[in-house]
Amino acid sequence: MKILVINTGSSSIKYELFTMTKRQALASGQLEQIGQAEGRMRHSFIDSDGQPRKTVTQQPIPDHRTGLNLIGKALKDSGVVQDGDSLDGIGHRVVHGGEVFKEPTLINEVVIAAIRAQSPLAPLHNPANLIGIEEACRFAPTVPQVAVFDTAFHQTIPSYAYRYAIPKEDYEKHHVRRYGFHGTSHYYVTQQAAAHLGKPMDETNVIVFHLGNGASATAIVGGRSVDTSMGMTPLEGLIMGTRSGDIDPAVIFYLSRVTDMTPDEIDNRLNKASGLKGICGVIDMREVLEKAKAGDPDALLARQMTAYRIKKYLGAYYAVLNRVDAIVFTGGIGENDSALRQMVCTDLNGLGIELDQDKNAAAVLCDDIQEIQNTQSQVKLLVIPTNEELQIATQAAECISKSKS
Repeated sequence: MKILVINTGSSSIKYELFTMTKRQALASGQLEQIGQAEGRMRHSFIDSDGQPRKTVTQQPIPDHRTGLNLIGKALKDSGVVQDGDSLDGIGHRVVHGGEVFKEPTLINEVVIAAIRAQSPLAPLHNPANLIGIEEACRFAPTVPQVAVFDTAFHQTIPSYAYRYAIPKEDYEKHHVRRYGFHGTSHYYVTQQAAAHLGKPMDETNVIVFHLGNGASATAIVGGRSVDTSMGMTPLEGLIMGTRSGDIDPAVIFYLSRVTDMTPDEIDNRLNKASGLKGICGVIDMREVLEKAKAGDPDALLARQMTAYRIKKYLGAYYAVLNRVDAIVFTGGIGENDSALRQMVCTDLNGLGIELDQDKNAAAVLCDDIQEIQNTQSQVKLLVIPTNEELQIATQAAECISKSKS
């Protein structure tokens, strides 16, 4: 069974093709600068001899339909598929499912309309996701297509955790509540953690930190999300590359009074000019680390603030779980920034959390699960590489199989 996973942005498309019998990626790539004068396409694949190949091309990509056709041509030229309709399914990442979608869903016109109805909750993401869905349906009209929602895993959060303390009508009429994101990643690494611990999912309690340019924490009880740091939008919670994370909402009103910024400008400031960028001027945590090593006080502060915010959520979610089997670090920063992990896990002996510095330092650029706690630690500390694309492919394949049974 071959499943193509598509993640469509406003000016980009990421894709990955899996053979589900081996749970192996046959090809992957990214189209960038769609709609601009000069686009770029990166395509990697496994050739007929089992050898990895990579191509990079520069050419105009005027729209997403052209982009989908380029992806189809690249897959065909690589020999991994015959054409679009030879696929067994296409899985789409959709950022926001609201309260409507609680699981992967086979796409039809009704589902497309329902996804569109959630667009006010994710105006930067859902419309782009819909473009990918609609163009993929044209590209491969006979192939089943499945929407996999970032928010779905968090639909098990109880109302006392997802409701905000604002007037009830704002929830009932305008759907203002915590939804949470990165659900596909949190679900995937929770499955991996449970298998590693030798426990059934419904007996596994973990705290997962997905740390990348976007970052979120999730408290998981019995394999189910019970709280998460991102809220109605991905802005709430941990400090991120360009997002502020938690902030006093009165700051917004204060800025509107003392500056001439419009609401849209303040929104842009908190989403695209804050976080690491706002504190020390750079977005990539690797650059922040290098600047901190060189003595830059703002970069050092950015790392201290990031670690402190993570540690606060760790403590809060420890109280929520009561029994914690493991703390899981995943995502580009979570998997590779050993120094940040050490900052987070220092002085947590009272919670039964003790880091092994040597194991932690060695756990970078690893393809498998690494344990980084010492022998006295009562809680496992795990570094688990995430694979959101494989999880989307797996859920899409399961959804398609159910529809045929």
